[in-house]
Amino acid sequence: MIATVLGSALLILGAGVILSAAIGLVRLPDLYTRTSAIGTAAGLGVAFMILGVVVLDFSWLNLLKGVIAIVAQLITSAIGSFALARSGYLTGSLPAAITVPDELADDAAAGAADSSPSDSAPTAGSANA
Repeated sequence: MIATVLGSALLILGAGVILSAAIGLVRLPDLYTRTSAIGTAAGLGVAFMILGVVVLDFSWLNLLKGVIAIVAQLITSAIGSFALARSGYLTGSLPAAITVPDELADDAAAGAADSSPSDSAPTAGSANA
């Protein structure tokens, strides 16, 4: 009885986390906050749901599978959301106006100011040629 209630509560909690991310996907202002919401929901929501299933149908083998699935999900959701946000930035998707500071733009501007045409390629008379 306790396992049924706890497992069902974990499943409902996981579904609630994923539902909140779905709402955030519609309401959040830009790609970066949406990606953050989906990455978090994918990690936590699915982890709660897997835990719920393990509690409902407990065995040591299911527990091992559940732990492996949760670890894999947390790693891949974090990497996936980072990759989506980074590719969005590199293709020109601007952050919302409320995003301050834009550290990537600051780094790009500093990198462009530091490099000069003479730094990019050695000349014929230089020692490196």
